[in-house]
Amino acid sequence: MTVIEPAPHHARAAVPPLAARTRSVGGSPVRDILAVTARPEVINFAGGLPAPELFDREGIAAAFRDVLAETPAQALQYSVTEGEPGLRSGLAARMAAHGLATDADDLLVTTGSQQGLSLLATALLEPGDTVLVEDPCYLAALQAFGLAGARVVAVPGDADGVDPQALEDLVARERPKLFYTVPTFQNPTGRTLPAERRAAVARVAARTGVWIVEDDPYGELRYEGERVPWIASYPGAEDRTALLGSFSKVMAPGIRLGWLRAPAALRRACVVAKQAADLHTPTVNQLAAARYLTGLDAHVARVRDVYRERRDAMLAGLPGALPEGSAWNRPEGGMFLWARLPKAYDTTALLPKVVRHDVAYVPGAPFYAGAPDHSTLRLCFVTQTPEEIGEGLSRLAEGLRA
Repeated sequence: MTVIEPAPHHARAAVPPLAARTRSVGGSPVRDILAVTARPEVINFAGGLPAPELFDREGIAAAFRDVLAETPAQALQYSVTEGEPGLRSGLAARMAAHGLATDADDLLVTTGSQQGLSLLATALLEPGDTVLVEDPCYLAALQAFGLAGARVVAVPGDADGVDPQALEDLVARERPKLFYTVPTFQNPTGRTLPAERRAAVARVAARTGVWIVEDDPYGELRYEGERVPWIASYPGAEDRTALLGSFSKVMAPGIRLGWLRAPAALRRACVVAKQAADLHTPTVNQLAAARYLTGLDAHVARVRDVYRERRDAMLAGLPGALPEGSAWNRPEGGMFLWARLPKAYDTTALLPKVVRHDVAYVPGAPFYAGAPDHSTLRLCFVTQTPEEIGEGLSRLAEGLRA
């Protein structure tokens, strides 16, 4: 009998390399910072986390208990990819109440709105396609488009958001597949695109044929001013806008529920992509969220009152915390405030020194698809109490002076 000797350990062949797209797209700098600043003594303005003490634990627990008591077989079973009909109907009614006529069949329930971004990237993008984004831009969107192999180009803007004329010029020159925007309380800047610019963006899409991906995770967190309609509701955008929404900032991120409203052909393509990704979003979470919808507005109103107070506390403390010559915005809602220090400051280089004072922020540079502004930073104001915000800003001032 022939005996085959095992190959020596050093002779083992290497496994094939990782896909190039996973090697070329880095991780999230925000999550890297959160890992470094996880010590409980750190006052962390870096994250984009809702305040956990405001989660409606009793209301959400009751919704889960009722679902499991009344419809356990349905709640624990597989479901349709598109999402539970009751949840889609409830979401459609909420959107229609805000001026955007929507049927349940217009919606796809996703595992967080981040999955919606990934599904849209899969459905719309080929490697090498061009995507236009705001500058600065939501980090995880840059990741999703990068993993799809897209070429990302930044559209210039100002304190009010993207410049529609610059958008039209870039569409003509770059021939992109889509333009991605967070027009309401944008991450990272907190700015809101005015109504007239939204109408202009819709007209650009109508004239040029570019898709609009409108991401709206923060829209219900308004503390002052009047609500601005979704871009999807403006003439010209109806058949070329995918609108993303999320329960993460208004209910709880751990439930991982979002939704996607899109024209039929694009929505069907996203359904196929979702079937390949996870079959469907967890049934029990969907049913509990549908049950909770009746109390959501009252909960969001309570959250808004607390977040408004925290925003105001941060705005009051910034003049004494940031160096002379700094500038910052006053967001009408959302979770973030954007600041620009004098040009001599590099917020990325300064961060390790600041963290030694037990406070943290996110440097602005990673949010730029174009040339970064190294003097910028993002501050999240919703996770800490006004007292903690005051202490954190004092520490920030010390760290910036060190």
